[in-house]
Amino acid sequence: MSEQNVSRIIQTLSSDQMKGRHAFGSGIDNAADFISAEFDQIGLSTLPDHDSYRQEFNIYALKPKQALVSVNNKELGDQHYFGLTNAEMVNWTPENSDVHYISEQDNYRDKFGEYSSDDQSSVIIVDKEHEKWFHRYRTYFTRSNRTFELDSKPNDVFILFDGKIDSYDITLENNIKSQTLSNVVGKIEGKRENEIVLFTAHYDHIGVVSAVDEDSIANGANDNASGVSAVIELARYFQKMPKPERTLYFVGFTAEEVGGYGSKFFSRQLNPDKITAMFNIEMIGKPAVEGPNSAWITGFDKSTFGEILQNSVSDSNFVFYPDPYPNQNLFYRSDNATLAKLGVPAHTISTTPIDVDQDYHNVTDEFSTLNILHTTNTIKAIAKAAKVIISAEQTPTRITNEEENLTSNN
Repeated sequence: MSEQNVSRIIQTLSSDQMKGRHAFGSGIDNAADFISAEFDQIGLSTLPDHDSYRQEFNIYALKPKQALVSVNNKELGDQHYFGLTNAEMVNWTPENSDVHYISEQDNYRDKFGEYSSDDQSSVIIVDKEHEKWFHRYRTYFTRSNRTFELDSKPNDVFILFDGKIDSYDITLENNIKSQTLSNVVGKIEGKRENEIVLFTAHYDHIGVVSAVDEDSIANGANDNASGVSAVIELARYFQKMPKPERTLYFVGFTAEEVGGYGSKFFSRQLNPDKITAMFNIEMIGKPAVEGPNSAWITGFDKSTFGEILQNSVSDSNFVFYPDPYPNQNLFYRSDNATLAKLGVPAHTISTTPIDVDQDYHNVTDEFSTLNILHTTNTIKAIAKAAKVIISAEQTPTRITNEEENLTSNN
């Protein structure tokens, strides 16, 4: 792996021609084609039953078209409700739906997570004590909802209302748009087919945004072209090695920035019990506050993954250490989260000082702001640290009891 290759990959993915790589934008296919070409040049295998490196899937966007909601025979204004629905039409009365409450004493975020992730379709009455939270969520969810399957559960309607509910009548209608997205996946077959080590990074970004000094393309050099450069260079490095003990997958996830849909789809295609570890690489283009030759790992205390990486580079000048931003819940906010929920020791590796970084999700996230020597050294450290897991000398412990935490933080 070389600084030249790392520079070339990041410069290409963060060029204006990629138009910010929004998952639903016009530049995302160019990015997928580029990553696929790199995998092909390296000589990676495709997934079984795939004739390309693209792992395609459909996602449905549902946007509210019209609605009529009445409670106790009184019609409510649209500021007093929103739907989180996966169907073209919802038509509910007390005879065909359940009612739940988010009371004054409840934690709104916790209750919202509970109801929106269960298998029931419900009407949820929200106490006006939570009005600020209600309107914040309403603003987000009235834009659109996305799902892999139409008519899947849950279908929930949240209503801001004080007082006793005697009756209600709810009709919601959505416009539906389908779009095909693609993860990019290559593999190196190991001696153990059912023991898989993942190296992943999301390749999408936020696309075209409000202009700053006439620049409207958020190029995403650090977030996350830098992580993709690591995945590609790790694939190049391990492909030159003898056949590994464990099977290696190299994955560029799409749609991380709009809900993690790429990793969510990917997680449905594999038995999580077969995944030994997941190295999710996110924003390694800038040195951490602690300086170069260091990287932090989210969820450090949730498995022995971080400890293994620490010990594996103890004879070098590189250091892996716990996430220094625990209050930001980063373990739950990247593509590792879905597989961690299923027990996989899935962790994100990053180096960016996010508390002081001014370029995050801005048009200034350009190639010129990155430290390529640091990025390359971080990739080399990951390669060195991963060897004991790839060779099956070390196996990280599984993650347990994370489903509740991950649900409430998503």
